[in-house]
Amino acid sequence: MEQTIQQQGGAAGGRAGHFLKQNLREYGMLLSLVAIMIFFQVMTDGTLLQPLNLTNLVLQNSYIIIMALGMLLVIVAGHIDLSVGSVCGFVGALAAVLMVNYEWHFVPATVVCLIVGGLIGAAQGWFVAYFHIPSFIVTLAGMLVFKGLALALLNGQSVGPFPETFQKLSSGFIPDWFGGTELRLTSLLLGVLVALAMVVMAWRARSNQQLHGMDTEPTSLFAARNAVFAAIIVALSWLLATYKGLPNVLIIMFVLMVAYDFVTTRTTIGRRIYALGGNEKAARLSGIRTERLAFLTFVNMGVLAALAGLVFAARLNTATPKAGLGFELDVIAACFIGGASASGGVGRVMGAVIGAFVMGVMNNGMSILGIGIDYQQVIKGLVLLAAVCVDVYNKKK
Repeated sequence: MEQTIQQQGGAAGGRAGHFLKQNLREYGMLLSLVAIMIFFQVMTDGTLLQPLNLTNLVLQNSYIIIMALGMLLVIVAGHIDLSVGSVCGFVGALAAVLMVNYEWHFVPATVVCLIVGGLIGAAQGWFVAYFHIPSFIVTLAGMLVFKGLALALLNGQSVGPFPETFQKLSSGFIPDWFGGTELRLTSLLLGVLVALAMVVMAWRARSNQQLHGMDTEPTSLFAARNAVFAAIIVALSWLLATYKGLPNVLIIMFVLMVAYDFVTTRTTIGRRIYALGGNEKAARLSGIRTERLAFLTFVNMGVLAALAGLVFAARLNTATPKAGLGFELDVIAACFIGGASASGGVGRVMGAVIGAFVMGVMNNGMSILGIGIDYQQVIKGLVLLAAVCVDVYNKKK
């Protein structure tokens, strides 16, 4: 009896080890983020996870994460978009002109900006999908065009401030229904509910996979991973609740993450995007309208770039000609660090989010430590190169 139990335990351990080896990239990124956070928490004497700094970390990376969700789909489809930073800056400039110079209410101005972002994505997607011009060239041209248009729209000057109601998009916090002062109970309860919901959804998804005879994550790994996720969410919610609560933009980010994770894993269009990036010819022969799909990924990217531009402008409370400069590099790096493949067909929403937070925590931690921007760029470049090397190594295996 004892020998049988030992054999079963050994088999379970072997299966867990095999599963870890097969999914090393996914688990490795999560462990890397945790390790980086622990490292900077120790090196900064606890400053990194202070509630105020955590809030700043969320606000500083919100627009990067929003754009990374769109960029992931573009990269998975086998393309790239270099114009997102310029589009982000241009839309922020447009919002400033409408709300400050023409005194539009922020709601119609926001709707117009999102529509403009979608039209920009549609224009670029049309050239890529239907004229078959390489996305690198099209979006490089777009980067130059919209950088110039933003400069022209602002007449080379900063425009602001924005209305206070619009500023709350990025700088506001959800109200506490319990009237807490030292602890925002509403924010804490929301964090606990989100953690529980994620565990329940993961359990249901795993049960469905088992029901259909699919290969599933070993129970030990499943329990450990979800326990870690839930603990992190509750802990971060508690820390934020001791300051001002959950920022409004964090709620927006979470809703977008859930929506895009659902689209990429549970819908037909999501599976077709992966098929398009994996093998475009095979996808076309199987009946998938590849041109239309590529076009839609760019439209989606344009809308999210516009939303990120609004968030960034609301955070700065002004629109500047240099807004969005270099954002495209951070967004693309977040996707590749998070496991997206440069050749398309591979990548996950949570991976892109984790990649964005890896970049954000590194930026924040190095800034607290007083490391110069020159060495920060060198370190981020090496991290990106290492992530791509790991991807190439895994493919060769």
